[in-house]
Amino acid sequence: MHPLFADSPQYQTATFPTPRPFQETAHEALRQGARNGHRCQMLMAPTGSGKTFLGLRAIHEALQKGKSAIFVCDRRTLIEQTSAVADSYGLTAHSVLMADHWRYDKHSPFQIASAQTLAKRRWPDADLIVIDEAHVQMGVWVNHVKATRAHVIGLSATPFSDGLGRIFSNLVCASSMHELTESGVLVPMRVFSCTRVDMRGAATAGGEWTDAAAAERGMAILGDVVAEWRKFAENRKTIVFGATIAHCEEMARSFNDAGIMAACFTSDTRETERAALLAEYRKPDSALRVLLSVNALAKGFDVPDVECVCDVRPLRKSLSEAIQMWGRGLRSSPNTGKKDCLLLDFSGNIIRMADDYSDVFYNGLDALDNGEKLDKTIRRDKEEEPEGKACPICGYKPMGKRCVSCGHEAVKASLVEHEHGEMLEVRIGKTKYADDKRHLWEQAASYARGYSSPEKQQGRASHIYREITGEWPDRSWTVANTPSVPITRAVLNKIRSRNIAYAKARMAA
Repeated sequence: MHPLFADSPQYQTATFPTPRPFQETAHEALRQGARNGHRCQMLMAPTGSGKTFLGLRAIHEALQKGKSAIFVCDRRTLIEQTSAVADSYGLTAHSVLMADHWRYDKHSPFQIASAQTLAKRRWPDADLIVIDEAHVQMGVWVNHVKATRAHVIGLSATPFSDGLGRIFSNLVCASSMHELTESGVLVPMRVFSCTRVDMRGAATAGGEWTDAAAAERGMAILGDVVAEWRKFAENRKTIVFGATIAHCEEMARSFNDAGIMAACFTSDTRETERAALLAEYRKPDSALRVLLSVNALAKGFDVPDVECVCDVRPLRKSLSEAIQMWGRGLRSSPNTGKKDCLLLDFSGNIIRMADDYSDVFYNGLDALDNGEKLDKTIRRDKEEEPEGKACPICGYKPMGKRCVSCGHEAVKASLVEHEHGEMLEVRIGKTKYADDKRHLWEQAASYARGYSSPEKQQGRASHIYREITGEWPDRSWTVANTPSVPITRAVLNKIRSRNIAYAKARMAA
C-alpha cells in the first residue's frame, strides 16, 4: 500500500459489460494458449471488437489473483483513453506511468504506461503485460518481452508487420470484420471512387511510394477533395488522411476556405490543442466537421459517429495502414442513428487492395506470417479498371475475391475442375459439390422444384448451376426430365448464401 494513502487497491468489485460471444471465446482462447505454454500471444481484434475491453479483462483476471499488470500504449491520447475506459469498468485503482502525470503511483499493481516513458525508466515488475497496437514493434517493449518472465498479450487489428511471429508464438483471432458487420458492431462501408491522385512515375522507396511524392501529387487535387466531399458526404463527420503534415495542412486550408470547419491532428499538434480539438470533435453536434491526419488518427482513435473517411494517402504495399485508416469510420453509433460509412477513395487504395482486403474482411488471418506477406506485396494500378470491378449481384465497387457488401463470391471457370465428356467430380477449391456435372444439375433441379413455381423452375435451376460452375447447363437438360435427388450440404449452403446476397441487394435497392 502506498504510504500516503489509506486505501488498498480493490479489484473484486470491478464491473465489466457482458462480453459478446466472440469476446468470451477470444478470452478463453488466450487462457487456453497460456495453459498450452504460450507466454507471448497476439490477439487480432478488428476495429470495434473491443481490444481495450479484452486487454483490460485479462488484466482484471490477473489483478484478482493478486498479480501485477501493465497496459502499454504509445501515445498520450491512447493512454488517457485507456485510463478513462478502466475507470468506467471500476478499475480506478490504477497508475498512469507517463511523464509528469498526476495519477502516477509507483506502488500500484496496475500501471497504464507510456512506451516512451518506459524507454527512459526501469520497467515495473509485472506478471502480465498487455501491449496496444503491437504491430508497431517498438524496441522498448520488443527487447523487454524477450527477457521478462511476464506473460504478454499483444493487441492489434492488423498484425501484419515483419517479425511478429518471432515474438508471439500464438495467434488468436477474436472475430472477422464480416462477423462484426453482420452483428451490428460495425456498419457497412460504401465506397465512392473519386478523382484519383496520379501516381504514375512517382518516386518509390522499398517498393512503396515516398511520402514526399504522394504529397506532391496529392496537392494537385485539393479542390477535388473538397468538392467531392460536398457532393457525397456534406455534413458527415469526417476524417481525412493525407500523405504528409504539409499535405494535411493544405487540405485543411481548402476546407476552411470553403466554409467547412476543419483542423489538423498530427504529431505537430500541441497537447493542449489536441485536447481541445478532441473535446469539440466528440460532440454529436460538433461545429468541427473534418479532422485531417497522417498517422495520429489511424490507430486506436475512437469517435463512433464518424461517418466518412477520405483516403488521400496513396499506398501500394501497406494493407495494414489502409485497414487502420478505413476502420476509423466503421464503428456503429446507435445513439446517432449511423447507418454506414462512406469511403471517398482519392488514393486508389481500395481498388489496388480489393482482393486482399476482402480476404481479411471475411477470414482474418490464420498465421502471423500471412500478415507479413500482405504488407510486403506491391500492388499495381489496373488501368483497364480505373474504378474497380463491380459485383455482378449488387453492383458494389470495387469487388475483391468476395463482395464485402453482399457476400457474392466470384467463381472463375478455371477453378471448376471439369473436362467435356468426362465424369469428374465438381469441385471448387477443396469443396466437393457433386459427383459430376449432371449430378449437380439434378440437385439444382431438385431445389428449384421444391422452392419455385413451375414457370420459374428451369431458370432457377440454371442460375444455381451457373453460380457454382461459372457456365450454363447443357441446353438439353430440363427440370421436367430430371429426377429428384438429395441435395448435398455444400450445394445447399451455396444456394442459401446466394439467396441471402439477393435479399440484401433487394433491400439496398
